[in-house]
Amino acid sequence: MGVKSRSSRRDFIKHVGAVAGAFSVLPGCVRRGARMAGRGSGERRDTRPNVVLILTDDQGYGDLGCHGNPHLRTPNLDRLHGESVRFTQCCVSPVCTPTRASLMTGRYHMRTGAIDTYRGRAMMYPDEVTIAEMLRAGGYRTGIFGKWHLGDNYPLRAMDQGFDEAVVHRGGGLLQPSSPPGDSYFAPIVWRNGRQEQIAGYCTDVFTDAAIDFIERNRKGPFFAYLSTNAPHAPLNVNDRYVAPYRAMGLDEPMAKVYGMVANLDENIGRVFAKLDELGLAENTIVIFMTDNGPASSRYNAGMRGKKGEVYEGGIRVPCFVRWPGRLEAGKDIARLAAHIDVAPTLLDLCGVHVPPEVRFDGMSLAPLMRGHVSGWADRTLFFQWHRGDVPEPYRNAAARTQRFKLVNGRELYDLEADPAEQHDVAAEHPDIVARLRAEYDAWFQDVGATRGYSPPRIELGTPHENPSVLTRQDWRGIEGLADKDLDKGVGYWEVLVARAGQYEFTVDFAAQDAAATAWIACGDIRLSRPVVAGATFCRVTGARLSAGAARLQAWVEYGGVSMGARFLTVERVR
Repeated sequence: MGVKSRSSRRDFIKHVGAVAGAFSVLPGCVRRGARMAGRGSGERRDTRPNVVLILTDDQGYGDLGCHGNPHLRTPNLDRLHGESVRFTQCCVSPVCTPTRASLMTGRYHMRTGAIDTYRGRAMMYPDEVTIAEMLRAGGYRTGIFGKWHLGDNYPLRAMDQGFDEAVVHRGGGLLQPSSPPGDSYFAPIVWRNGRQEQIAGYCTDVFTDAAIDFIERNRKGPFFAYLSTNAPHAPLNVNDRYVAPYRAMGLDEPMAKVYGMVANLDENIGRVFAKLDELGLAENTIVIFMTDNGPASSRYNAGMRGKKGEVYEGGIRVPCFVRWPGRLEAGKDIARLAAHIDVAPTLLDLCGVHVPPEVRFDGMSLAPLMRGHVSGWADRTLFFQWHRGDVPEPYRNAAARTQRFKLVNGRELYDLEADPAEQHDVAAEHPDIVARLRAEYDAWFQDVGATRGYSPPRIELGTPHENPSVLTRQDWRGIEGLADKDLDKGVGYWEVLVARAGQYEFTVDFAAQDAAATAWIACGDIRLSRPVVAGATFCRVTGARLSAGAARLQAWVEYGGVSMGARFLTVERVR
């Protein structure tokens, strides 16, 4: 099925932990002669390439000066564009979690459990093997800084999935249902290797600071630094000095703020480049820049149709720049079709790290294209799909794309060479191509769904890895039809696995009410209640004896005949 069993994955992680930082015990996993003596100091420096992967959130293909944006100024990204191999036909999923799952695993997101962005559908199964795990097994130090969005609790966190260091926010972004009280773009609450802390400073600056610190401490290499910003995702909060130049151009306030956030991003990316230069690492560091989907609002997008959430080119085609000075040709455009599923196999190829035999990629290494081996490169069909709901539906917001043709929703066909703006449906003129792409899509849809089905991953409670566990509405299920602003009107549930039987305590956090209420916990066959005084914002529920095994967990408050779900639920095994 392309994934390891839970037991074999745990053996793999144990093995990774034993070899992290000691790659010499892994013959065959890395190139020979990977270390050489440093000049003069007697130090030894690893000569395998470092990797800096930069992924921004909701920045479209057109949100770059080098892509023709008439207003935006991005000098550092423009510099990167000029120094890189550029994949001009690189596609991702139309929203963030699916893209991130594919980026981390080299596999279609519908195999991984991470099929949507919230409501229990943005969690990746822990037996998926990430690029961080594979690079760490090859001797790399690994760090993530910013947005993970593939699970906030054990065993789904970045720190459980191969990252030695993790400085991340929860859920899909700051000021979303997973954010604790007091969170802010200007003082983000983050989890540093599982411990919560609040850091003064603008979020993108904070995450870049953490990435730079990681690079400095691991400069002898090799390292993998994943800088995954939450900007320019809404809410559109950024210091006014970045916004003012775009207001002065006469742009409306939302667009001026988006461009201000991108300007700050560009400034921070310049800081990363400066640090690599200062440390003498630039020539031995692969830098990849991508974005996770198209723009969230209608703005300049290089003439492409659609935006975030759509499978037209404007929603899925993104920048992809790869810089490796002296090893890859600067300023080279590659027009062959590329995708998020190609990143992991490409990086392993470039870094000389072998793919574990149990891993089955959907993507392929693009390294031969970067090295100039273009002749004979076979065409292929790639697939992109996303919509709300617990189970994907055939042909709903779906595309099958080849180098030239693209089938949208099983009906519309576009010749992208003749019509890159997707304005002319040519399905009637090419029924044979429609039939072929439909057949390929049908086979793909059945295949990815058969990998594991679409039951969600479970949050594990009572483990030594995370106790207590704090659950949030990010991972609630069973609340379809409720907008985020109306979540107080619903009662969702979490799918959990009680790892160890024992005595558990719960803390239910909720919005204050001006009347007495009752707090409830339901987990499997257990139902407990406690009185809540008027004006309280939390209630402790003790005395729960939970059996080991899978369960559905709910927490809510009842007052005046109304039920209100918990905003946060803390679960602790006490004995």
